Amino acid sequence: MKSSTSPKKAKKSLSSTRWTLQIIALFSTALIGLRHILPGESSRGGSFDTFCPFGGIETLWPYLSTGTTLKTTNLLNFSILLGVLGVALLAGRAFCGWLCPVGTTQDIMTDLGRRLTRKESGRSGKRTSSMLPLSIQHRWEPWLRKLKYLVLAVIVPASSWTVFPPLREICPARALFSFQLTAPLLVSVLILFLVSSLLVKRFSCKYLCPLGAALAPFNKIAPLRLTINQESCTGCGRCDAECPMDIEDIPQNLRSAECSQCLICQETCAIQDTLILKLG
Repeated sequence: MKSSTSPKKAKKSLSSTRWTLQIIALFSTALIGLRHILPGESSRGGSFDTFCPFGGIETLWPYLSTGTTLKTTNLLNFSILLGVLGVALLAGRAFCGWLCPVGTTQDIMTDLGRRLTRKESGRSGKRTSSMLPLSIQHRWEPWLRKLKYLVLAVIVPASSWTVFPPLREICPARALFSFQLTAPLLVSVLILFLVSSLLVKRFSCKYLCPLGAALAPFNKIAPLRLTINQESCTGCGRCDAECPMDIEDIPQNLRSAECSQCLICQETCAIQDTLILKLG
């Protein structure tokens, strides 16, 4: 007797679940930002920055050394950071692929770029390729991916002598969702973020995000992970082509620190039960 759920339906369900969670997180973050600009002090409930998980990393050393947090952060940052770390302990960088509103915005911009630059076959009208997103030259990729670790390495010690979180004035999340673009620098950050996301898949995630850098080691130890059936893998490269993080040779790099655990590689695999999500 055949199963009532076909592989295609199961993959579609997985994709729908991921997009649902991403959109919920996106709109929840937007509502938090809107709450802080509504009339009346009682509606604001503190700074938008207090809801940022990376704020917990920025203010950790000041709190441990002085007993006080940086301005615009408080103990709520630690609670949210602990939640993100809990997800990371189970599933690596799944927060990046399933819940991060900044990552979701990049996915939306990438999809927009594809739609705007999609080419049509002149003979049959069949869709072929699109000009966007662009690919970074292979020789620059390893160096660019190290930038996010450099950003993290600079910000953590910098927090010991700053008053506000070091990333605050150039934070893309704040530029996107605080709805308080009062400084030209923050406006510039917003424009650069949107343009880079339109041109290159998950540009900020791959090259600049310090939270992603902090979560990357968890991919090596997380018990919930993808495994591969080497016997059924044909090496077709479909998973590599669809990966939003542009990881090469995915079947051999399922534990890559760059993986956002989005499971798109599993969705796009043409051979059933080749990529399998397992616990343990």
